[in-house]
Amino acid sequence: MVPIMAPPAWTVMAFCIVKYELNPWLTLAIGVPASALGRYLFSLYIPKFSDKVLAKRKKEELSYVGKKLKGRLWQTWVFVFGYTLSPLSTTALFTAAGMSKVPVWHLLPPFFVGKFISDAMMVKAGQYASGSLKDMLHGVVSPKNLIIAAITLVVTAAFMFIDWHALLVKKSLRFNFSVFK
Repeated sequence: MVPIMAPPAWTVMAFCIVKYELNPWLTLAIGVPASALGRYLFSLYIPKFSDKVLAKRKKEELSYVGKKLKGRLWQTWVFVFGYTLSPLSTTALFTAAGMSKVPVWHLLPPFFVGKFISDAMMVKAGQYASGSLKDMLHGVVSPKNLIIAAITLVVTAAFMFIDWHALLVKKSLRFNFSVFK
């Protein structure tokens, strides 16, 4: 329900799985519906705060997403499913839904399925990374671990520095390296 300053749900789930040795599938079975409920509640209160908080450029991005959410149900489901599989924050999706008065319960089925898949991949990657980190800290540095770490850093940087607004709205691939304040 928190739009800013909160970690993604998958990081909390991965942390709990590693720290408390929980069953990952049970954790996902509880965490993903909780995430869906949080996003639903968020979409209910965000219209009241969006005009006071959001910048003009962000409103333009969100209006683009809102237009995509007002299509036919099957088109909306395909868009939401694909969006939840992407590395983009679903905060924007539910902010746009709340601002454009889209019935949010229409978004929940594809959100749930997409988030379950993407969170499962991220949680499993987090489990693997924590195991590799433990191995590295205990002196087991292998070429495989180093290659996987390098690939992970490159992919993370690529997603971080892509200008997603330019890609989604203007259909042009651009990079923005000034992502930090």
